[in-house]
Amino acid sequence: MPLIPRSSYNAPVFLANGHLQSTLPTLFRRVSGIRYQRQRMTTPDQDFLDLDWSRIGSKRLAILSHGLEGSSQSHYVLGMVRALNRSGWDALAWNFRGCSGETNRTVRFYHSGATEDLQVVISEATARAAYSEMALVGFSLGGNLTLKYLGEQGEKIHPRIKRTVTFSVPCDLAASVGELAKPANRIYMKRFLVVLHQKIKAKMKVVPGQINDDGYQQMKDFKDFDNRYTAPLHGFKDANDYWQKCSCKSFLKAITIPTLIVNAKDDPFLAPSCYPVEEANANPHLSLEIPDSGGHMGFMSLDHGGQYWSERRAVEFLSPSYPFLDKPSATR
Repeated sequence: MPLIPRSSYNAPVFLANGHLQSTLPTLFRRVSGIRYQRQRMTTPDQDFLDLDWSRIGSKRLAILSHGLEGSSQSHYVLGMVRALNRSGWDALAWNFRGCSGETNRTVRFYHSGATEDLQVVISEATARAAYSEMALVGFSLGGNLTLKYLGEQGEKIHPRIKRTVTFSVPCDLAASVGELAKPANRIYMKRFLVVLHQKIKAKMKVVPGQINDDGYQQMKDFKDFDNRYTAPLHGFKDANDYWQKCSCKSFLKAITIPTLIVNAKDDPFLAPSCYPVEEANANPHLSLEIPDSGGHMGFMSLDHGGQYWSERRAVEFLSPSYPFLDKPSATR
């Protein structure tokens, strides 16, 4: 039963609002009890990635990829790590370049399609003979990155990687950028630009003369940011070229392991094209679940010891006993 036509998530009545679900956890959720062990890896281009391990001595490992301007310390990552540990999984939450609390060494950043960095992390994990089974978990930008990676790998995916679950995925980057540019989402867009400006200013000190923030205040949305920074710094012609090449939607058909995408219907960051119903219908390995509510990385619960529905859903889907047979049609 890989796709449940009617999602099991029922938001508390007074929290059945996409904007509340998107903002309240970020502002107020606190997750305790996670003690990471940090590992720094050198990348092939002599930069670094910081990996945070939460080990319980398991033979199973889940690799977590956070969202835009998140980190291994984001509430949704910590909550998922705690849920996975409690369910018998080791967890590895890796930080994208510049997201671990220290500016990375090179002029490049991270971006939605930088699967070469995810490959570095996966290669490190699969080199450890201790793990007989692995899973991938991705959130928002990290979900797009994860799904793109799965599609790129196709049949070549490492045999120890068995399942994947992703949440709040902007499967169509251009359309998602368009949603965030709307007046109703101005508060999110402004916050992202402020935080990214801090990253730009920090990087100017690390690579002086290679990047600047002249006129940054005139930028209004991600199209402006991606045209000026993301695209030229990472080898893309412009923002449109970046979005086209890095959106996971075109890679979904090539996924070959059981994979779940959970995108809430009221997610303010997602356009209609971010709900890949046709792709899920066409690929027997891909499932799409669309709860009526949940916002962007919300899925709040008021019981279960502080555990959110998304964490219970991930643990359920990643279980080896979870059925993935007789796939019904995806519905919205």
